[in-house]
Amino acid sequence: MKLPDVVILSLALALVIIGIHLSLTQGVEVSYPVFMFAVALLFWFQYRRTNKPKETPDPKQKNKKRKKH
Repeated sequence: MKLPDVVILSLALALVIIGIHLSLTQGVEVSYPVFMFAVALLFWFQYRRTNKPKETPDPKQKNKKRKKH
């Protein structure tokens, strides 16, 4: 996992914790936008994980795997 993925996931977790605290102290109506933002971050995290580009192998490593005749 790269740094942006870790940051997105950490922010989503922090927002869930804040949302739980808000819902216990002030009610669900106040915490609803916080939960929705956390869910949006989780969707963004999942989108980034499923659509990350495949890594291309190094040309130097490709030559090492050749069979000798």
